[in-house]
Amino acid sequence: MFVDKAKIFVQGGKGGNGAVAFRREKYEPSGGPAGGDGGHGGSIVLKVDEGLKTLMDFRYKRHFKAPSGEDGKSKNQYGKKGEDLVLRVPPGTIIRLEETGSVIADLKDKGQTFVVAKGGKGGYGNSRFTTSTRQAPRFAKPGEKGEERWIVLELKLLADVGLIGFPNVGKSTLLSIISDAKPKIGNYHFTTITPNLGVVKIGEGESYVVADIPGLIEGAHEGVGLGHEFLRHIERTRLLVHLVDITGQEARDPVDDFKKINEELKKYSDKLSKRPQIVVANKMDLPGAEEGFEKLKSVVEGVGYDIYPISAATNTGIKKLKFDIWNVLQTIEEPEPLFEEVDENKLYEFKKKQEDDIIIRKEDGMYVVEGYPMERLVDSTNFNDIDSLRHFQNVIRKRGIIEELKELGVQEEDIVSICGVEFEFFD
Repeated sequence: MFVDKAKIFVQGGKGGNGAVAFRREKYEPSGGPAGGDGGHGGSIVLKVDEGLKTLMDFRYKRHFKAPSGEDGKSKNQYGKKGEDLVLRVPPGTIIRLEETGSVIADLKDKGQTFVVAKGGKGGYGNSRFTTSTRQAPRFAKPGEKGEERWIVLELKLLADVGLIGFPNVGKSTLLSIISDAKPKIGNYHFTTITPNLGVVKIGEGESYVVADIPGLIEGAHEGVGLGHEFLRHIERTRLLVHLVDITGQEARDPVDDFKKINEELKKYSDKLSKRPQIVVANKMDLPGAEEGFEKLKSVVEGVGYDIYPISAATNTGIKKLKFDIWNVLQTIEEPEPLFEEVDENKLYEFKKKQEDDIIIRKEDGMYVVEGYPMERLVDSTNFNDIDSLRHFQNVIRKRGIIEELKELGVQEEDIVSICGVEFEFFD
């Protein structure tokens, strides 16, 4: 099954907690702090696999979580890092943030990778908090949570040539003749409902990739039928090969068909309509083809395109078309992106801003302090240890929380809830 879009949830592993431990050796029963750091959590990594052609692997499983890091150990031993979870995707996969729709990565090259959800950092062990005035800290830091988000994977086929045209004009037949592809072929509309790829071999080490794009119809630019899904797959092609049924069967007009398809391209993207294009008049072996060809030729050449008369059924003109496409490709550079430019820094800037927020408010006569940084601080504090408590007080003062509480009107002995733990306020 061809699947070209998937929404998945990715979550990096949690960092391991730092350890609280002390040296307990034979001749040193009350040694100094020796708690090791926790290991970092594993990350979610997307990697291009050229052997994949669809996003089928994400059709049924949609939640992915990387392993957590191990907790720190005694004797200053670090916890083991969680293994990265590598998700393989086909070349041409675009990654979007589900919440905003913005593109954060464009994976095109063999083996290319992108970290879509970082694992959390491991927490510090208590040996990290030793100072000249704090010789035996009895607290450590917990590991950080891994990043998590919903993302949308969108596949845009990577092909040099895109075969376009109305349904039933012979695109699949042509692809099967010039390449090694074996698409489903039939004499009825929408035989092809998913794109097909074929490699056309010209000589030793010389080839190009052709994508047979399912038949477009009027209104495709607005999503009529499967318009957006089909048009998406020609965005990356360098050359458009436009097939037209020159016989005018089924009361169709070849000239009108040619104009309508190009109008759909223009409405979808003005840049796409200016992509290099050659026109192929198919079914020249049938009666009435010559008359239709002359009419179409005058229109096509009038807009600066070359036109090729062929018959996919009898192989007439196929060899010349095949080699001329190769020659045209040698003169064409990579296409300009149609829409968004990828900003790979946007992802982590977005996440950092979200997680650094600390919310301070007054609610039902109580002052409430919330936010991920405060959760980590509360989790790492041993409130029965004077050194740990003093460290907690220093942090909330340095972060400006005391000043903000005062601005809200906090008074001596008022209740302040910090991530669910209640305190009496004393300045």
